[in-house]
Amino acid sequence: MKKRFISGWFIALFTFVFIVSGCTQSGTNKQPGEDTNEKNPSGDLAPLKKKTTVVIAEDGAASGAGFYIAKEKGYFADYNIEVEFAQFANSDDMLPALAAGEVDIAGGVSTASFFNAIAQGIDVKIIADKGHNVKGKSYFSFVIGKDKQDEIKDYADFKGKRIAVSTKNGVDDYIFEQMIKHGGLTKEDVEFVLMPDFGSMLAAIENGSIDAALQIEPLITQGMAQGLHMRFGDTTDYAPEAQIAMVLGSPKFINEEEEVSLRFMAAYLKGVRDYNDAFMKGKGKAEIIDIMTKYTALKDAKVWEKVSVTGLDPNGEMYVEDIKKQYEMYKANGAIRGEFDFDEAVDTSLAEKAVKIIGEYDEK
Repeated sequence: MKKRFISGWFIALFTFVFIVSGCTQSGTNKQPGEDTNEKNPSGDLAPLKKKTTVVIAEDGAASGAGFYIAKEKGYFADYNIEVEFAQFANSDDMLPALAAGEVDIAGGVSTASFFNAIAQGIDVKIIADKGHNVKGKSYFSFVIGKDKQDEIKDYADFKGKRIAVSTKNGVDDYIFEQMIKHGGLTKEDVEFVLMPDFGSMLAAIENGSIDAALQIEPLITQGMAQGLHMRFGDTTDYAPEAQIAMVLGSPKFINEEEEVSLRFMAAYLKGVRDYNDAFMKGKGKAEIIDIMTKYTALKDAKVWEKVSVTGLDPNGEMYVEDIKKQYEMYKANGAIRGEFDFDEAVDTSLAEKAVKIIGEYDEK
């Protein structure tokens, strides 16, 4: 069960797409319930009086499904919100822009550099879930060479093996450490191979230069189809509540554009719920797959039927305690500079307010 954090917080790097443009709005917004004679397509909050643009840092990652679906199905438009997807060359440029309000919403993953940026004065808010593993069907999990099946049968069998991981002091490094601890091993028992490119892991397993890799979908499914590797266990075996990615918000957008940000979050969660309906319940799946093939790099609808998809919480809840554990690991590794204030950085109030308006998600 996820724990709610009361407000007071690629892989392993931020990848974002941005056009430098802020969220601006003229005029006074209507309050919920006012002017019932005006068209209100959403059926809950009244649309904004003026069309408002919200800039989202998103580059086609599968974990951005809530944004894509909400746009395509008109949930943002219901509130008179227009979204733009924009891109920066790197996360170092993105974070200051987000803090300054030049970008309203972004996605991010836990890394030491992320915590350091905030600790050193870059003010961004961690506001909702944008990716976690689904029990038994993790989209971010270990694979082993197909020729290693008889040799590696248990996590303890990773002893002495060469294991590729895409980052050091990032969320995938955290998952790697959780895995070896689960196997009763230490970091000295295995050989950590830093390999930032997930595609290169496929070739490295094929030529035998590594024995295993912490891989991501759709490359897990594609590598299995090509006979290059086999999925080994599941990430939820040893890291059942790992928070992989988060929705980040500009403080200006969250605090000064309250009527806009609340409607944005309501629309986003509606998109996430359609995603869950499709991939967890099989409802309207073809339509959602069409949207995913439009916005992400995975264009093959048949592969979407096979991959283990990113987990997205329909109420926006995060595993905040796990985020703290990731931070503590980076700190123990000597990678943290300065102190990170979770009470200040994590703000779940926007998602909580939106859920009160649109209701709790029906898991059945």
